[in-house]
Amino acid sequence: MSPEYDAYDSSGRLLAEDRAGDNAPPLSVSELSGMLKRTVEDRFGHVRLRGEISGFKRAASGHLYLCLKDDNAVIDGVMWKGGAQRLAFAPQDGVEVIATGKLTTYPGRSKYQIVIDRMELAGEGALMALLEKLKAKLAGEGLFAPERKKPLPFLPRTIGVVTSPTGAVIRDILHRLADRCPTQVLLWPVLVQGQGAAEQVARAVRGFSEMAGDGALPRPDLVIVARGGGSIEDLWSFNEEIVVRAVAECSIPIISAVGHETDTTLCDYAADRRAPTPTAAAEMAVPVRAELLAGLTDMGLRAGRAVRRGAAQARERLDMQARLMPTPDTLLSPQRQRLDQVSDGLASGLRHRLADARAHLGQASGALRPALLRQQLARAGERLDRLRLRPENLVRAQRDCATAFDRVSRHFASLNPDLPLQRGYARVMAGDRLVRSVEAARAAEQVVLHFHDGTVDAAVGQAEAPAGMAPSPSARPTRKPRDPAHAQQDLFS
Repeated sequence: MSPEYDAYDSSGRLLAEDRAGDNAPPLSVSELSGMLKRTVEDRFGHVRLRGEISGFKRAASGHLYLCLKDDNAVIDGVMWKGGAQRLAFAPQDGVEVIATGKLTTYPGRSKYQIVIDRMELAGEGALMALLEKLKAKLAGEGLFAPERKKPLPFLPRTIGVVTSPTGAVIRDILHRLADRCPTQVLLWPVLVQGQGAAEQVARAVRGFSEMAGDGALPRPDLVIVARGGGSIEDLWSFNEEIVVRAVAECSIPIISAVGHETDTTLCDYAADRRAPTPTAAAEMAVPVRAELLAGLTDMGLRAGRAVRRGAAQARERLDMQARLMPTPDTLLSPQRQRLDQVSDGLASGLRHRLADARAHLGQASGALRPALLRQQLARAGERLDRLRLRPENLVRAQRDCATAFDRVSRHFASLNPDLPLQRGYARVMAGDRLVRSVEAARAAEQVVLHFHDGTVDAAVGQAEAPAGMAPSPSARPTRKPRDPAHAQQDLFS
């Protein structure tokens, strides 16, 4: 072996071979990745990282994928579906959080990442930043617009309450409603803080909104969403987007009474009315029954006084009108006088009427003499005889009709244009027009001669003989040769 080959072999061989004393056997990529994965997981089995969420994505499987970053570094993170369902807030890009979990590697991409078990907001400042960001987003969609607010009913028959069934809130609401105006209350029990509280509150609000008016339970005329006071973390369920959208989309007027007077949640902005406390919400919901009764009593008294005052005024006006009206004797005296006059002329009028009737009866009876009646009967018999259908009249009428029909038939036959053709005449036609003159024949040039037994086509010549003289041989039009195919003839040949 040449020295050049030995020098090359000492710096790097072409083929890998095991060498004596070599205790570092080659590793596969998978083996090295597994060793790194075990080392990282053993060394960093539990870590807490503080960073800003970036590139957040929720997969269809429910897993969360994100990056945690600060000013100088970034690390990938994943949170499985079970841990994601326990989150108390909705992760978003730009929110600073503290993530608790363990580090691991992903051999498929030679990357390390943190598997997050728990994730919390990094302080109240981050929570307020998330709140302001969500508030701006929902306000941009118009969920807090004043024109969306619905007026509260004056006296609701049924009130739906969404709150915890074991807290002091429901007792305060029921007590205040009983003091002011007893009303039917439907309680939808929910969690008001912690895991799953936002979903339960949103489900309750939508459930009241979707109730049928003719169902087993009456549909509420008003809904109250209530909770006692607490920290911003305790009230965070009422800042969740799912709750705010459910409150904004509710078809029933809704009052938000979450926390104390100084506490404000996004649910308060979306509701139709905000109450500083649950007790104040009950006071807004119904009027005071005693005040209503007092008002009704006062209006009844005022109505009675108004009716009595109107009756008294009408009675006074009637008395004044009665004093101005004339007495019955004054009104009836002309009618009485006229009655006396009519009664005096009634007897003489009856006598004159009876005399006229007798005279008319005499004239009518004089016209009813037997001779006159027999004369009228004879004239009527004569008219009846003239109207009878005698056979000789029918025969005469039939003969007259036959004579008239023969006369019309002969006249019609004489008007038949084809009748003269049988006597040797011909009818000259140019298309569908009758040729009546020489000028029309010359203009047509081609004519059809109609005889009694058929038609013949003919061509019109241009020469014409003087009136009363026979045409000379030189003036006779030249006869065109006959076309055997058409058998056309010259009219003047």
